[in-house]
Amino acid sequence: MSYIAVIGAGNWGTTLANLLAEKGYDVSLWAHEKELVDEINRTGINGMYLPGIPLSNNIEATDSLRHALKKARYVLNVVPTQFTRSVFRSAVEFLPGSAQIISASKGIEHGTLMTVSSVLEGLTGLSVSVLSGPSFAEEVIKKLPTAVTIASQDHEIALLLQDVFNTDYFRVYTNTDVPGVELGGALKNVMAIAAGISDGLGLGASARAALITRGLTEMTRLGIRMGAREKTFGGLSGLGDLVLTCTGTLSRNYTVGFKLGRGEKLSDILDNMKMVAEGVATSKSAYALSVREEVEMPITEQIHKVVNEDKSAKEAVRELMTRSLKAE
Repeated sequence: MSYIAVIGAGNWGTTLANLLAEKGYDVSLWAHEKELVDEINRTGINGMYLPGIPLSNNIEATDSLRHALKKARYVLNVVPTQFTRSVFRSAVEFLPGSAQIISASKGIEHGTLMTVSSVLEGLTGLSVSVLSGPSFAEEVIKKLPTAVTIASQDHEIALLLQDVFNTDYFRVYTNTDVPGVELGGALKNVMAIAAGISDGLGLGASARAALITRGLTEMTRLGIRMGAREKTFGGLSGLGDLVLTCTGTLSRNYTVGFKLGRGEKLSDILDNMKMVAEGVATSKSAYALSVREEVEMPITEQIHKVVNEDKSAKEAVRELMTRSLKAE
C-alpha cells in the first residue's frame, strides 16, 4: 500500500505532502477549510500557506477525514498541538488498524501536559513515531538541503519510515528516543521566543548565544527527568532545531519574540499571523511541566510570564541577569 494521509494543510503539512507525493506516494491532504481544499484541487497550489508554488499531481486535498484515511498505510499528523486531540478524536473511527502514525507537530498539550505522540497513542491505541529537526517549510519546498530525525521506539519501524521520507535533499536519521526527540522539538520554540525578544530589545549576539546555550541546558534537564537521553539534545532534534529557530527569521516563534521585544502586544502579533507559533501555547505548558517535575527552568519561566502574564520583556531580562550566581 502506498497511500499516505497527511492531516493538516499548513505550510509544513503541505510541504511534507508534496515531498511524499513527488516520491510516488498517493497522498490525501486533509484540511479543515473547504475553500483551501477546493483551491488545492482546482489550481494545484496552496495559496494560503505556500503561494505560487505548484504541488505534485499525486496530492488530493479533502476536508473529509473518512476519505483521507480510508486507504492510508501511513498517517502523518501536522495539526497544531492544541487541536490534535479534537481532530483525531473525530478521525480515530476511520483509522486502519495497520496504519503507521507519525507526528510532525511540536508542542505540549495544555492541561494534560502530554506530548503529541502521547495524545495520539492514547486516542488510537497505536504506536506513534515522531519526525523532528531543523527544517523550515519554505526551504524544504524549494529542495534546499535539510537533515531531520525520525524517532520510533521500534528500530525497524524507524528504518522503514526513514526510507519513506528520505530524499536527495531531505536527509533522515533514525533515533529510538521518542521523548527526547519530541521534547526537543517542543521546547526549542519557547527558547526561540526568548531569542527573538533579545534581538528585538537590541541586546546583541552575545546575549542570544547565552540564551541558546542556557536554553539547551534547560531542555536537556527536563528531558532527562522525563526519561529522555542526554545525547539526543545535542542532535538535530535538540541543538540543531534550537539553533535554527533562534537565529532564522523564517521562524514564527522568533518573529513573535522579536515583535514582543519591540514593544508590540501579543494579541496584535497573533492577529496578524496566518500560521500558529507553537511556542506561545507551549510556554505555558512547558512551565507547568517544569513545576510538576521540579526542574529549574528560569528562561522558560520568564517567557511564560511575558507571554501569559503580560510581564515586561525588559523586566524578564533583568531578573534572568540578576539571579543568584552559580557554577555552570
